[in-house]
Amino acid sequence: QVQLAESGGGLVQAGDSLRLSCTASGRSFSSYTMAWFLQAPGKERQFVATINTDGSIKYHTGSLKDRFTISRDNIKNTLHLQMNSLKPEDTAVYFCAASTGGRTTVRIVAREYDYWGQGTQVTVSS
Repeated sequence: QVQLAESGGGLVQAGDSLRLSCTASGRSFSSYTMAWFLQAPGKERQFVATINTDGSIKYHTGSLKDRFTISRDNIKNTLHLQMNSLKPEDTAVYFCAASTGGRTTVRIVAREYDYWGQGTQVTVSS
């Protein structure tokens, strides 16, 4: 198993940047496909970005790919989400998730992820 803990959220103004982190503990972080999801108030959890085990394959949802970037550091057991040019509509709770899979595996469906963090709130004011 792996335990995940997000950090880095907060209250920012439109146009600002934030870097979210997800620290993993437990079983080997480098063996997991990782992802970020967001959940806005009253809405379902939505896919943001995914990255394979060694960081060589990344996929970002189309609406966010120009502003958000996923990355990972397998030495520090940490997943990141760099968010630039934030907009009020980016306001949500952001979750990191882990899934077992092969080296080339990336997943965009929430139910395919086995482990989740508790989430970190990002609020963007206009």
